[in-house]
Amino acid sequence: MRAAATALLSTAEGARAGAAFDDDAARRWIEYRPRPRPGLSLTELGITARKAAHRLLATALSPPAYAQAMTVLALEEILDRREGWARGRHSEDYRVIVFGAPGDDEWGWRFEGHHLSVSMTLAGDRVSPAPVFLGANPARVDTAGRTVLRPLAIEEDLGTELLRSLPAAARSRAVVADQAPYDIRSATGPVSTRLAPAGIARADLRPGERALLDQLVALHLGRLPDELAAALDPAGGDVHFAWEGPPGPGTRHYYRIQADDLLIEFDNTTDDGNHAHSVLRRPRGDFGGDILAAHHAGTPHS
Repeated sequence: MRAAATALLSTAEGARAGAAFDDDAARRWIEYRPRPRPGLSLTELGITARKAAHRLLATALSPPAYAQAMTVLALEEILDRREGWARGRHSEDYRVIVFGAPGDDEWGWRFEGHHLSVSMTLAGDRVSPAPVFLGANPARVDTAGRTVLRPLAIEEDLGTELLRSLPAAARSRAVVADQAPYDIRSATGPVSTRLAPAGIARADLRPGERALLDQLVALHLGRLPDELAAALDPAGGDVHFAWEGPPGPGTRHYYRIQADDLLIEFDNTTDDGNHAHSVLRRPRGDFGGDILAAHHAGTPHS
Protein backbone atom coordinates (compact mmCIF):
# COMPACT_ATOMS: atom_id res chain seq x y z
CA MET A 1 0.00 0.00 0.00
CA ARG A 2 2.86 2.39 0.79
CA ALA A 3 4.48 1.75 -2.58
CA ALA A 4 1.21 2.14 -4.50
CA ALA A 5 0.20 5.31 -2.68
CA THR A 6 3.66 6.80 -3.16
CA ALA A 7 3.48 6.04 -6.88
CA LEU A 8 0.12 7.83 -7.11
CA LEU A 9 1.28 10.90 -5.22
CA SER A 10 4.49 11.11 -7.28
CA THR A 11 2.57 11.74 -10.51
CA ALA A 12 1.87 15.31 -11.54
CA GLU A 13 -1.91 15.01 -11.18
CA GLY A 14 -1.91 12.49 -8.33
CA ALA A 15 0.00 14.86 -6.05
CA ARG A 16 -3.31 16.68 -5.56
CA ALA A 17 -4.85 13.54 -4.00
CA GLY A 18 -3.10 14.22 -0.67
CA ALA A 19 -4.91 15.43 2.46
CA ALA A 20 -4.09 15.85 6.14
CA PHE A 21 -4.43 12.70 8.23
CA ASP A 22 -5.99 14.68 11.09
CA ASP A 23 -8.84 15.90 8.87
CA ASP A 24 -11.30 13.57 10.58
CA ALA A 25 -14.33 14.94 8.77
CA ALA A 26 -12.84 13.86 5.45
CA ARG A 27 -11.10 10.70 6.68
CA ARG A 28 -13.89 9.13 8.75
CA TRP A 29 -16.27 9.20 5.81
CA ILE A 30 -18.32 6.69 3.86
CA GLU A 31 -20.73 7.67 1.08
CA TYR A 32 -22.06 5.24 -1.50
CA ARG A 33 -24.68 7.50 -3.07
CA PRO A 34 -23.96 9.87 -5.99
CA ARG A 35 -22.95 12.83 -3.83
CA PRO A 36 -20.02 15.28 -3.70
CA ARG A 37 -17.11 13.73 -1.79
CA PRO A 38 -13.53 14.54 -0.82
CA GLY A 39 -10.74 13.41 -3.10
CA LEU A 40 -9.33 13.68 -6.59
CA SER A 41 -11.58 12.52 -9.43
CA LEU A 42 -10.35 9.89 -11.88
CA THR A 43 -11.39 12.33 -14.61
CA GLU A 44 -8.55 14.60 -13.49
CA LEU A 45 -5.91 11.89 -13.87
CA GLY A 46 -3.84 10.92 -16.86
CA ILE A 47 -3.34 7.27 -17.69
CA THR A 48 -0.26 6.84 -15.47
CA ALA A 49 -1.91 8.41 -12.42
CA ARG A 50 -5.17 6.60 -13.10
CA LYS A 51 -3.41 3.25 -13.23
CA ALA A 52 -1.63 4.13 -10.00
CA ALA A 53 -5.02 4.79 -8.35
CA HIS A 54 -6.30 1.42 -9.54
CA ARG A 55 -3.17 -0.33 -8.31
CA LEU A 56 -3.69 1.26 -4.91
CA LEU A 57 -7.27 0.01 -4.83
CA ALA A 58 -6.10 -3.47 -5.83
CA THR A 59 -3.83 -3.68 -2.76
CA ALA A 60 -6.95 -3.70 -0.57
CA LEU A 61 -9.03 -6.22 -2.53
CA SER A 62 -8.69 -9.86 -3.48
CA PRO A 63 -8.71 -10.57 -7.24
CA PRO A 64 -12.42 -11.57 -7.26
CA ALA A 65 -13.38 -8.47 -5.26
CA TYR A 66 -11.33 -6.25 -7.57
CA ALA A 67 -13.29 -7.75 -10.48
CA GLN A 68 -16.52 -6.93 -8.65
CA ALA A 69 -15.29 -3.38 -8.03
CA MET A 70 -14.48 -2.87 -11.72
CA THR A 71 -17.96 -4.14 -12.60
CA VAL A 72 -19.45 -1.66 -10.16
CA LEU A 73 -17.65 1.15 -12.00
CA ALA A 74 -18.89 -0.11 -15.36
CA LEU A 75 -22.48 -0.31 -14.07
CA GLU A 76 -22.55 3.49 -13.99
CA GLU A 77 -22.73 3.50 -17.79
CA ILE A 78 -25.49 0.86 -17.79
CA LEU A 79 -27.49 2.76 -15.20
CA ASP A 80 -27.05 6.03 -17.08
CA ARG A 81 -28.47 4.42 -20.22
CA ARG A 82 -31.43 3.01 -18.28
CA GLU A 83 -32.14 6.49 -16.96
CA GLY A 84 -32.11 7.95 -20.47
CA TRP A 85 -28.70 9.58 -19.98
CA ALA A 86 -30.45 12.14 -17.78
CA ARG A 87 -28.03 12.27 -14.83
CA GLY A 88 -24.70 12.08 -16.60
CA ARG A 89 -23.44 9.11 -14.61
CA HIS A 90 -20.08 7.80 -15.82
CA SER A 91 -17.56 5.14 -14.90
CA GLU A 92 -14.83 7.64 -13.93
CA ASP A 93 -16.99 9.43 -11.36
CA TYR A 94 -14.83 8.04 -8.53
CA ARG A 95 -12.34 9.76 -6.27
CA VAL A 96 -9.13 8.75 -4.57
CA ILE A 97 -7.62 10.44 -1.53
CA VAL A 98 -4.51 9.76 0.59
CA PHE A 99 -4.45 10.98 4.19
CA GLY A 100 -1.00 11.79 5.52
CA ALA A 101 2.24 10.63 3.90
CA PRO A 102 2.68 6.93 3.09
CA GLY A 103 5.99 6.99 4.97
CA ASP A 104 4.36 8.22 8.18
CA ASP A 105 3.56 5.89 11.06
CA GLU A 106 -0.12 6.88 10.68
CA TRP A 107 -1.77 7.37 7.30
CA GLY A 108 -4.66 6.12 5.24
CA TRP A 109 -6.46 6.27 1.92
CA ARG A 110 -9.85 5.83 0.29
CA PHE A 111 -11.21 5.00 -3.18
CA GLU A 112 -14.88 5.95 -3.46
CA GLY A 113 -17.80 6.75 -5.72
CA HIS A 114 -21.36 5.59 -6.32
CA HIS A 115 -21.67 2.03 -4.96
CA LEU A 116 -18.00 1.64 -4.05
CA SER A 117 -16.22 2.82 -0.91
CA VAL A 118 -12.94 1.27 0.26
CA SER A 119 -11.14 2.84 3.24
CA MET A 120 -7.80 1.67 4.63
CA THR A 121 -6.09 3.05 7.74
CA LEU A 122 -2.50 2.20 8.68
CA ALA A 123 -0.63 2.54 11.97
CA GLY A 124 2.91 1.24 11.80
CA ASP A 125 2.63 -2.08 9.98
CA ARG A 126 -0.97 -2.71 10.97
CA VAL A 127 -3.86 -2.17 8.56
CA SER A 128 -7.50 -1.60 9.47
CA PRO A 129 -9.51 -2.60 6.38
CA ALA A 130 -12.90 -1.02 6.96
CA PRO A 131 -15.35 0.15 5.83
CA VAL A 132 -15.56 -1.73 2.52
CA PHE A 133 -18.78 -1.19 0.56
CA LEU A 134 -19.85 -2.63 -2.79
CA GLY A 135 -23.24 -2.12 -4.41
CA ALA A 136 -24.85 -2.82 -7.76
CA ASN A 137 -27.57 -0.98 -9.65
CA PRO A 138 -28.82 -2.78 -11.60
CA ALA A 139 -28.05 -5.80 -9.47
CA ARG A 140 -28.69 -8.03 -12.47
CA VAL A 141 -28.96 -7.73 -16.23
CA ASP A 142 -30.87 -10.50 -18.02
CA THR A 143 -31.63 -11.54 -21.58
CA ALA A 144 -33.96 -14.30 -22.75
CA GLY A 145 -34.43 -15.39 -19.16
CA ARG A 146 -30.69 -15.82 -18.56
CA THR A 147 -28.30 -13.69 -16.55
CA VAL A 148 -25.79 -11.54 -18.41
CA LEU A 149 -24.37 -9.74 -15.38
CA ARG A 150 -24.89 -10.13 -11.63
CA PRO A 151 -21.83 -8.97 -9.67
CA LEU A 152 -23.14 -9.68 -6.14
CA ALA A 153 -24.86 -12.97 -6.99
CA ILE A 154 -22.96 -15.24 -4.59
CA GLU A 155 -23.45 -12.93 -1.60
CA GLU A 156 -27.20 -12.89 -2.24
CA ASP A 157 -27.68 -16.54 -3.15
CA LEU A 158 -25.63 -17.98 -0.29
CA GLY A 159 -27.51 -15.85 2.24
CA THR A 160 -30.82 -17.09 0.82
CA GLU A 161 -29.56 -20.68 0.85
CA LEU A 162 -28.65 -20.38 4.52
CA LEU A 163 -32.05 -19.00 5.44
CA ARG A 164 -33.90 -21.71 3.51
CA SER A 165 -31.78 -24.44 5.09
CA LEU A 166 -33.12 -23.59 8.55
CA PRO A 167 -35.98 -25.60 10.01
CA ALA A 168 -39.13 -23.65 10.88
CA ALA A 169 -38.23 -22.99 14.52
CA ALA A 170 -34.73 -21.76 13.70
CA ARG A 171 -35.97 -19.71 10.76
CA SER A 172 -38.49 -17.94 12.98
CA ARG A 173 -35.59 -16.84 15.18
CA ALA A 174 -33.44 -15.76 12.25
CA VAL A 175 -36.17 -13.67 10.59
CA VAL A 176 -36.49 -10.58 12.78
CA ALA A 177 -38.80 -8.51 10.53
CA ASP A 178 -41.33 -9.25 7.81
CA GLN A 179 -40.20 -6.26 5.77
CA ALA A 180 -36.69 -5.28 4.82
CA PRO A 181 -35.31 -1.88 5.88
CA TYR A 182 -34.98 0.89 3.33
CA ASP A 183 -31.21 0.41 3.27
CA ILE A 184 -28.39 -1.24 5.18
CA ARG A 185 -28.73 -0.40 8.86
CA SER A 186 -25.29 1.20 9.21
CA ALA A 187 -25.97 3.53 6.25
CA THR A 188 -23.32 6.27 5.99
CA GLY A 189 -23.04 7.05 9.70
CA PRO A 190 -20.59 5.83 12.32
CA VAL A 191 -21.06 2.22 13.39
CA SER A 192 -22.06 1.86 16.99
CA THR A 193 -21.68 -1.21 19.15
CA ARG A 194 -25.25 -0.42 20.21
CA LEU A 195 -26.46 -2.14 17.04
CA ALA A 196 -27.21 -5.28 19.01
CA PRO A 197 -26.71 -8.73 17.46
CA ALA A 198 -30.04 -10.07 16.24
CA GLY A 199 -31.41 -13.27 14.82
CA ILE A 200 -29.99 -16.70 15.55
CA ALA A 201 -26.59 -17.51 17.03
CA ARG A 202 -24.15 -19.73 15.20
CA ALA A 203 -23.98 -21.96 18.25
CA ASP A 204 -27.70 -22.73 17.84
CA LEU A 205 -27.37 -23.95 14.26
CA ARG A 206 -26.94 -27.53 13.13
CA PRO A 207 -23.54 -28.52 11.65
CA GLY A 208 -24.61 -28.07 8.01
CA GLU A 209 -26.17 -24.69 8.76
CA ARG A 210 -23.06 -23.58 10.65
CA ALA A 211 -20.99 -24.56 7.62
CA LEU A 212 -23.16 -22.37 5.38
CA LEU A 213 -22.85 -19.43 7.78
CA ASP A 214 -19.08 -19.91 7.89
CA GLN A 215 -19.01 -19.92 4.07
CA LEU A 216 -21.02 -16.71 4.00
CA VAL A 217 -18.65 -15.00 6.46
CA ALA A 218 -15.64 -16.26 4.49
CA LEU A 219 -17.17 -14.96 1.26
CA HIS A 220 -17.48 -11.42 2.61
CA LEU A 221 -14.07 -11.51 4.28
CA GLY A 222 -12.69 -12.90 1.04
CA ARG A 223 -13.08 -9.46 -0.50
CA LEU A 224 -9.87 -8.62 1.34
CA PRO A 225 -6.37 -10.01 0.80
CA ASP A 226 -5.82 -13.16 2.86
CA GLU A 227 -3.70 -11.56 5.59
CA LEU A 228 -6.26 -8.80 6.19
CA ALA A 229 -9.21 -11.20 6.08
CA ALA A 230 -7.57 -13.53 8.62
CA ALA A 231 -7.31 -10.73 11.17
CA LEU A 232 -11.10 -10.19 11.07
CA ASP A 233 -12.18 -13.84 10.98
CA PRO A 234 -14.39 -14.62 14.01
CA ALA A 235 -13.28 -18.26 13.64
CA GLY A 236 -16.60 -19.74 14.67
CA GLY A 237 -16.99 -17.52 17.71
CA ASP A 238 -20.08 -15.63 18.81
CA VAL A 239 -21.66 -14.96 15.42
CA HIS A 240 -25.31 -14.03 14.77
CA PHE A 241 -27.31 -14.19 11.54
CA ALA A 242 -30.47 -12.11 11.04
CA TRP A 243 -32.81 -11.75 8.08
CA GLU A 244 -35.48 -9.17 7.26
CA GLY A 245 -38.10 -9.45 4.53
CA PRO A 246 -39.18 -12.38 2.32
CA PRO A 247 -36.57 -14.93 1.17
CA GLY A 248 -36.73 -14.73 -2.57
CA PRO A 249 -35.49 -13.09 -5.75
CA GLY A 250 -37.42 -10.11 -7.01
CA THR A 251 -38.28 -8.95 -3.47
CA ARG A 252 -36.81 -6.51 -0.96
CA HIS A 253 -34.67 -8.42 1.55
CA TYR A 254 -31.79 -7.89 3.95
CA TYR A 255 -29.43 -9.92 6.10
CA ARG A 256 -26.92 -9.04 8.77
CA ILE A 257 -24.03 -11.00 10.29
CA GLN A 258 -22.47 -9.79 13.52
CA ALA A 259 -19.53 -10.89 15.60
CA ASP A 260 -17.37 -9.19 18.22
CA ASP A 261 -15.79 -6.62 15.89
CA LEU A 262 -17.40 -7.51 12.60
CA LEU A 263 -20.57 -6.26 10.92
CA ILE A 264 -21.60 -7.60 7.52
CA GLU A 265 -24.77 -6.34 5.82
CA PHE A 266 -26.43 -7.16 2.51
CA ASP A 267 -29.67 -5.91 1.06
CA ASN A 268 -31.59 -5.73 -2.18
CA THR A 269 -33.48 -2.53 -1.69
CA THR A 270 -35.97 -1.90 -4.47
CA ASP A 271 -39.41 -3.41 -4.95
CA ASP A 272 -38.20 -5.35 -7.97
CA GLY A 273 -35.15 -6.68 -6.09
CA ASN A 274 -32.65 -5.19 -8.52
CA HIS A 275 -30.53 -2.80 -6.46
CA ALA A 276 -28.05 -4.40 -4.05
CA HIS A 277 -25.86 -3.02 -1.26
CA SER A 278 -23.26 -4.81 0.83
CA VAL A 279 -20.80 -3.61 3.42
CA LEU A 280 -18.12 -4.88 5.80
CA ARG A 281 -17.54 -2.74 8.87
CA ARG A 282 -15.84 -2.97 12.27
CA PRO A 283 -17.86 -1.55 15.18
CA ARG A 284 -14.69 -1.06 17.27
CA GLY A 285 -12.20 -0.56 14.45
CA ASP A 286 -13.79 1.39 11.62
CA PHE A 287 -11.32 3.88 10.11
CA GLY A 288 -8.58 2.35 12.25
CA GLY A 289 -9.99 3.42 15.60
CA ASP A 290 -8.53 0.43 17.42
CA ILE A 291 -5.08 0.33 15.83
CA LEU A 292 -4.66 4.09 16.16
CA ALA A 293 -5.55 3.95 19.86
CA ALA A 294 -3.09 1.10 20.40
CA HIS A 295 -0.41 2.96 18.46
CA HIS A 296 -0.90 6.14 20.49
CA ALA A 297 -0.76 4.17 23.73
CA GLY A 298 2.61 2.72 22.80
CA THR A 299 4.19 5.67 20.97
CA PRO A 300 4.46 9.29 22.23
CA HIS A 301 2.64 11.76 19.98
CA SER A 302 2.59 15.54 20.14
